[in-house]
Amino acid sequence: MTEIETLGDALPKEMTRVRDELMPIYLEIGPAGKFALGMMQRSLDRAAKAMIEGDLPAMIRCCQELRCYTE
Repeated sequence: MTEIETLGDALPKEMTRVRDELMPIYLEIGPAGKFALGMMQRSLDRAAKAMIEGDLPAMIRCCQELRCYTE
């Protein structure tokens, strides 16, 4: 049986992935990674705000946005 991932699980997971796995890579790049870091930080801030407010549509958008960040 396939386990279904809920938004309540997926959004914090994506937030952690971006913060702990991707942001350090862009930090290592130096000044060239600054733009991407700023975008990621704003995305993380929006996601945290959506979670705090319980704004389901915003949480869905944020989760999709965070999934777009890659190495």
